[in-house]
Amino acid sequence: MTEWVVLDIEGTLSATDQVLVVLYDYARPRLGPWIDEHPDDPAVREAVAQIRELSGVDGGTEELVAVLHGWMDADRKVTPLKTLQGLIWQRGYEVGDLVAELFPDVVPALREWHDDGVKLAVFSSGSVPGQVAFFGHTTEGDLTPLFEHHFDTVNAGPKREADSYRRIAAVLGSDDITFYSDVPAELHAAAEAGWRTVGVARPGEPYGDADFSPHRTVSAL
Repeated sequence: MTEWVVLDIEGTLSATDQVLVVLYDYARPRLGPWIDEHPDDPAVREAVAQIRELSGVDGGTEELVAVLHGWMDADRKVTPLKTLQGLIWQRGYEVGDLVAELFPDVVPALREWHDDGVKLAVFSSGSVPGQVAFFGHTTEGDLTPLFEHHFDTVNAGPKREADSYRRIAAVLGSDDITFYSDVPAELHAAAEAGWRTVGVARPGEPYGDADFSPHRTVSAL
């Protein structure tokens, strides 16, 4: 038994295509309109400033969107992109355009952990608002009550750096943490921070055939 289970989403709880195809395709045409329609939103203003700083682009919305689309095409985990995507997805879930689909083994495992007293948290490159919206609108209903914390690259840091996992451990107030992910590099970073790790090698996913050693590996939760 472990005190905390921290979970990745993409490729671990939900198919990668759910993010890279369904969610990306939903966000892509809405980025420009969202920027233009929310000029007074502090999160949007900050994201726009970060895009300009990171890209050096000083033009209007069309130029900013071109940068964002380039990051999406390269699957870059860039904070302002994740912020804007998260806001768009949040609205999409709220209005019923989007419904999150999880692997069949996920919800039973989450409920079993929760019922056994294991505390659950999420660490994903997707923004915290996007995570909350995702788990609040799944094919299995609202799962947000199962989770006690959400972490992203803003409040924790990059997923492949050990210091990010140390920051999370400090927030959780525990060194008894097990991390589940489909990405070996993330598991290496978590292990360096002193966490227990479990590789999730799902058939058909991008890392399904990866080398997960020395981490314990499962094909389902």
